[in-house]
Amino acid sequence: MNGITGSTALWYASRATGVVSLLLLTAVVLLGVLVNRQGRLPGLPKFVVTGLHRSISLLSVAFVAVHVITAIADPYVSIRLAAAVIPFTSAYQTFWLGLGAVSLDLIAALIVTSLARAYISRRIWRGVHWLAYAAWPVALAHSIGSSTDMQRGVLLWMAIACTLAVAGAVLWRAARAARDVPRAERAAVTLAQVTAQPRSRPPRGGTPGSGRSSNPAYPAGPARPASPVRPPTDRIKEADLR
Repeated sequence: MNGITGSTALWYASRATGVVSLLLLTAVVLLGVLVNRQGRLPGLPKFVVTGLHRSISLLSVAFVAVHVITAIADPYVSIRLAAAVIPFTSAYQTFWLGLGAVSLDLIAALIVTSLARAYISRRIWRGVHWLAYAAWPVALAHSIGSSTDMQRGVLLWMAIACTLAVAGAVLWRAARAARDVPRAERAAVTLAQVTAQPRSRPPRGGTPGSGRSSNPAYPAGPARPASPVRPPTDRIKEADLR
């Protein structure tokens, strides 16, 4: 059995980092689809979800970079640096490597717009962010088409599991969005819920002992006569008589 040479090490590194990149990109897409408007997942606070999404995204970018570098450095096939970033210019597997270049460009656009978020409008950033979701199916097609290892065995089942997971998350999010109230109607629905709450009824007798009711719908009860106040001198004389 031959040992691992420099050439085969690059080959294994390129394949391994490609598989890990696909798994990490799948996790990033799943988090992006499942997170609600408040940036939360059930049972997790917002800062945990945000940190997890950022960490996995950065880790996936690192593995994609190593995957591209090792694929270019591998002498088994000739892949130029330009072919890695300009789609469909590679002489080797033009279509499948072109899909990989498309996915890489989408991820690069997401990174650049995220770094320049303070200098661009939110609409542009959000549009590029949504467009970056297309990087996942393109990367999946690139992985299956360019690697024979992904077309059979455990790696094929892994690709199928990733596809089913993302499809299930998208269907769940679509079903939830169908039940949600449209943004234009949220204020009206909230106002209707507030006005529909029953109001507390005032006491029937009004102010105690006054005989007057604060609510005209309830009749006032009879007023109690006030007890006469006796001067202190009368009480002193009555005590002397006893």
